[in-house]
Amino acid sequence: MVKSLKLPKKGGELYIYTPQEAVSFGTQGGKFKKRIVYSAAHVVANPFAATDPINNSQIDWDATMQYRHHLWAHGLGVAEAMDTAQRGMGLNWNHAQELISRSIKEAKSVNGLIACGAGTDHLLPSAALSLEEVEAAYEEQCAFVENEGGKIILMASRALAACAKKSEDYEMVYGNILNKVSRPVILHWLGDMFDPALKGYWGHEDIDKAMEVCLRVIKENESKIDGIKISLLDDRREIEMRRLLPESVKMYTGDDFNYPELIKGDDQGHSHALLGIFDAIAPAAAAAMHALDANDLESYHSILDKTVPLARHIFEAPTYAYKTGVVFMAYLNGHQSHFRMVGGAEGHRSIIHLSELFVMADEAGLLVNPDLAVDRMKTVLAQAGIY
Repeated sequence: MVKSLKLPKKGGELYIYTPQEAVSFGTQGGKFKKRIVYSAAHVVANPFAATDPINNSQIDWDATMQYRHHLWAHGLGVAEAMDTAQRGMGLNWNHAQELISRSIKEAKSVNGLIACGAGTDHLLPSAALSLEEVEAAYEEQCAFVENEGGKIILMASRALAACAKKSEDYEMVYGNILNKVSRPVILHWLGDMFDPALKGYWGHEDIDKAMEVCLRVIKENESKIDGIKISLLDDRREIEMRRLLPESVKMYTGDDFNYPELIKGDDQGHSHALLGIFDAIAPAAAAAMHALDANDLESYHSILDKTVPLARHIFEAPTYAYKTGVVFMAYLNGHQSHFRMVGGAEGHRSIIHLSELFVMADEAGLLVNPDLAVDRMKTVLAQAGIY
């Protein structure tokens, strides 16, 4: 029988909760046939580093690489050094370079799918920056990824958002960068709910106008663009944009609220996946993708739909704090020995939030070893005075 524990409700009342027995998704390794699937992967902090976690977090490289092998073993690709890895929110460019280099080498050792974030986060965002400085920063990071043998995910730039005066500035910078890359990239349009510094990206706060600019960039540089990931948490907008893309350009959903329907698609197309939530639900995500390959939509929805309440909880406002929930899931499931994060971000969610996450993960069958998860949850609860 699975162990029980006391969990708090809102208001502080405690209740007894007993998780279900472990669920097996019967996931087999191997590539998926119908969809390209990336999981944006988190990094594991080094809990024994004698440095300030806010300004100089250190990474446990062995545990971080082991987690990427966990994702590859389930057939998922790794989207490296993205916002899920706390890029620009605890992970600086120096650490990102080492992360990219190590992960590309590990990916090659298992023929794993990988793409890596290139941005401008070694620049301090300022209205005083020139577009040339932003462009040079993009060039530096893109060159690093390509020199390491990686595929580029061209991340949204806080620096560009800070200094661009009009939409044409975005078109010029993106056009110049795309002209210089050697292979097609994945663009990333990250909404301001994920990063408030990106408000008004593409030169407009109005989403319709911003989408027009983004589509112009894509159509004018079609041969250099593999696809675009949009993270707006708005399925209607994603479908609208998906139908306007050139035939050769893929849509990668970054919608952690509505991914089952977006990936399944409709008679006018579908989205591939580049999702932070797949870090936390890798076994279920892989099983669902194999079911989709087999045209077993009943199993696809049975597996994946159960994960949506958890995803919506992890990504609830403030959305940028979702990394805490992703790492907490890895801790509960034994993929890392501690619940510490770069930048001290383990404190970005309340004990009530984490307790509700525990229950939702259990209801979705995502606690691999329920007894271990209970023991680890008790450790975290004890730090909040709950024994």
